[in-house]
Amino acid sequence: MRFRLPDVRWAASHRRIPEGDPHMNYRQLGRTGLYVSELCFGAMTFGGEGYWQAIGQQGQDEANKLVGKCLDAGVNFFDTADIYSFGASETILGKALGAKRSQVVLATKVRGRMSAGVNDIGLSRGHIMDSVHNSLRRLGTDYIDLYQIHGYDAVTPLDETLRALDDLVRQGKVRYLGASNLAAWQLMKALGISESRHLSRFESLQAYYSIAGRDLERELVPLMNDQRLGLMVWSPLAGGFLSGKYRRGAQGPEGARRASFDFPPINRERAYDVIDVMDGVAKEHQTSVARVALAWLLHQQHVTTVIIGAKTEAQLDDNLAATTLKLSAEQLAKLDAVSKLTPEYPAWMLERQGVDRVPVSK
Repeated sequence: MRFRLPDVRWAASHRRIPEGDPHMNYRQLGRTGLYVSELCFGAMTFGGEGYWQAIGQQGQDEANKLVGKCLDAGVNFFDTADIYSFGASETILGKALGAKRSQVVLATKVRGRMSAGVNDIGLSRGHIMDSVHNSLRRLGTDYIDLYQIHGYDAVTPLDETLRALDDLVRQGKVRYLGASNLAAWQLMKALGISESRHLSRFESLQAYYSIAGRDLERELVPLMNDQRLGLMVWSPLAGGFLSGKYRRGAQGPEGARRASFDFPPINRERAYDVIDVMDGVAKEHQTSVARVALAWLLHQQHVTTVIIGAKTEAQLDDNLAATTLKLSAEQLAKLDAVSKLTPEYPAWMLERQGVDRVPVSK
């Protein structure tokens, strides 16, 4: 479910709404009563310490400008993780939001290694409890709107993780729970445990998805539709590969992120085919290839929000403008044809067997 806020300013006695670009839509996060902007700002580029230097090195002043621009555009959803620059991203984001914190939905994650300590990693009860307190302190807040596990922990039993997360919800330190980077069976197992033991459940999945990487459509999208989970898309431009700066037969731009951080993995030849079609669509709209890639995601019904990140204000402006780009049915069909997944078993068998079981509309 999605809606657009009316272009009005409410009186002080009414609940405050985001002010800014009237083109921003707000979508229901899974089955919850929470609405988030269709674009979410990701703060992974804040800090730039150690391993994260190749991704971004924005300091406080740059972060303040980017966050302010997002707020002005109606973005009410901000995402980070404790592992990003080993806490620096959370600290910078918290300061950038400042007094606006209560007006936004703030998300962070737990799982990554935060020090050399043997237990300072994973999804054990101990690490979760330590981590949430540290995240709250760095973010400068007394609650986290969406607390997400950053991946699967093969060592810790899921019931231990889920019980610890439920305790955080009951204590008021966390309002909603989410997951990231899980396989379909792992996610469904977690949902089953939560339901059987009456624990707070995951309400969203943060996952890699782009027009050049549609793998989650095989198993995860059907699961999310069935279980009413929200989808938060990370790396919608495939680590910058869909930014319009990469072309077949040409070397990528010097200093680009993929030069030193070639992630997420993609089939380059297939991606080049997609870029060729997106380039034609971009020319028809007199816009950028990156904006077409983001707009394609926003046209997918199973997408709740697309996480954007930017190193410059110009990049952010271009990303934010994706909300105004409306693709025609013909353009969407062309983009789908060049990027769709090759049928795999058992999907093609399920489709074949289900032909005479789909209700026929009268």
